[in-house]
Amino acid sequence: MPDADKAKRDADFAELYRAHLKDVYSYAYYRVGNHHDAEDLTEQTFLQAYRHFERAQAESDGRPMRPWLIRIAHNLAANLYRDRSRKPQTPIEDSETLRTTHTTEDLVEGRDELARILEGVKELPDDRREALIMRFALGMDNREIARAMGRTDGATKVLLHRAIKQLEEIVATQSGGR
Repeated sequence: MPDADKAKRDADFAELYRAHLKDVYSYAYYRVGNHHDAEDLTEQTFLQAYRHFERAQAESDGRPMRPWLIRIAHNLAANLYRDRSRKPQTPIEDSETLRTTHTTEDLVEGRDELARILEGVKELPDDRREALIMRFALGMDNREIARAMGRTDGATKVLLHRAIKQLEEIVATQSGGR
């Protein structure tokens, strides 16, 4: 019955893939900042997840698998950054503009504020940036973030608090000169 076991495992993995593809891609995009690298990182994440899926299923004990996938993406992104720091490249600005155009002042102010926030996020230390991406871009709760980052719930709560405070300070400093 090994073929039946493999077919079941493959079906379970396909379900996991469908359920979490968007989250893994979103995390990767926010982490690396461009679509091409995010697609590569997402593909690598799921390839690595597939290799270790059977063991991860057994160890999950019924807990959600999303933090495990995000942790894989996190580690792969860290490797990507480490590799690139050895071979510096010119950064490509790949920020998408809003698709609908409005002429209201509110929208312009909102874009400026968003741009300041996104620039501020780039200035945060890696762990704080990671935690904010997981929390606000993916909607992960503190427990999921803690599992994905290999931290305690309490340490994650403190990390998020400090990240938000630091981001507020960065944005306030940027806004002060305007």
